[in-house]
Amino acid sequence: MGKSKRKNLAVAMAALGLVAGMSIATQAMAEGERHYAVDGSGGVVKNTGGNCWRAAGGRPSPLEACGDEMPVEEVVVEEVVVVVLDSDGDGVNDDIDKCPGTRAGAAVDQWGCEVVANLTIDLVEGEFAFDSAVLTPAMKAALDDLANQIKESKGHEVVTIIGHTDSTGPEGYNLKLSERRAQAAADHLEAQGIDSITVIGKGELEPVADNSTRDGRAMNRRIEVTTH
Repeated sequence: MGKSKRKNLAVAMAALGLVAGMSIATQAMAEGERHYAVDGSGGVVKNTGGNCWRAAGGRPSPLEACGDEMPVEEVVVEEVVVVVLDSDGDGVNDDIDKCPGTRAGAAVDQWGCEVVANLTIDLVEGEFAFDSAVLTPAMKAALDDLANQIKESKGHEVVTIIGHTDSTGPEGYNLKLSERRAQAAADHLEAQGIDSITVIGKGELEPVADNSTRDGRAMNRRIEVTTH
């Protein structure tokens, strides 16, 4: 065989190889799986337009460097349910309850400790003398009893003392007098070690009896002590 014929045969075989390679690449792309050509260092080969060359047997898609849409990893979030208990049912959760095992129905403070609650003392026995803020012996005895109840409870009580007068005299003066009466009771309780006391004066605005009678006016000269 002459040189010319052997050369032509080699060219023909090379052309067939190129066509076969293109056929394989085309088949791979037709099957939906893209492969990209890589260079000797393993990097993706791109054309002058910045697009990745596709080639059979190269690096499989997807590749972010070639603009492919990358799969998103699904993040599973586990729901954590926190159960906070109130074992004694007093409305204060166990994690802050300083007095566990409170009896059913008892009034408690913010720490779950029972308090002397909803107790109102209306001191109309042994009323204040006219134009006086001096506590009578009966008033002192009632306040002492209240102080003992508060000190024996595990909770922290808040005490409100409201002073009252009859309607005799100017309204403004009576308001100040009622505040002095309430303060006298507060001072007595504080001497017993009781704190958290609020003092309020109502003057002649909230009578409990008829101010037109002597007995009625006497009953209106009073204080009310409420705990909660």
